[in-house]
Amino acid sequence: MKKILLILCFTIAFVSCKNDENKKVKTAEIKFTKEGELTLFKVNGDEVVTLDIEFAETDYERETGLMYRTSMEENQGMLFIFSAEFPRNFYMKNTYIPLDIIYLDQHKKIVSFQENAVPLNIEGLPSEIPAMYVLEVNAGLAEKWLLEIGDFISFEKN
Repeated sequence: MKKILLILCFTIAFVSCKNDENKKVKTAEIKFTKEGELTLFKVNGDEVVTLDIEFAETDYERETGLMYRTSMEENQGMLFIFSAEFPRNFYMKNTYIPLDIIYLDQHKKIVSFQENAVPLNIEGLPSEIPAMYVLEVNAGLAEKWLLEIGDFISFEKN
C-alpha cells in the first residue's frame, strides 16, 4: 500500500511539474501614453519637430524608461527629468527599440548624444557632460533632424 501511495504521489508531482514548464506568463504590452508635447529647436530658434512625449519623473519611471516596449512612433519620445544636473549614464538593458539618447543641461540645451543605441546592450552610454534632462527617440532621428550641440527643447505637460 505504501508503494502504491508513493508511486501515485510521484506521478502526480511529475505530471504537475511537467505541466508548469509549458506554461508561459503573458504580460500586457506597454502602450505609449501621451503626457505632453516637446518641441526641438535649432540654436537660432527655428523649430525642428514637435513630439508627443511621455515623462519619466519618478525613480521607478526613470529606472524603467522604454524597457519592454516593442515599438514607438517617429513622432513620440520619452523625456527623463532629473532634479539636478549630473553626468548621466544610460544603458539598453531590456530595451527592444534602437534609440538615440539626447542629453540636455538644466537650460534644456543639448550637451551630448548617444546615437543608434543597440537594443539589449548593457554597456553604459554616458552623457560625458552633466545633464538634467534626457530625451529618448527612435534611432536615426537625431541625424535625420540634423540635431547639434546647443540645439534646445521646450515642453509642456497635458
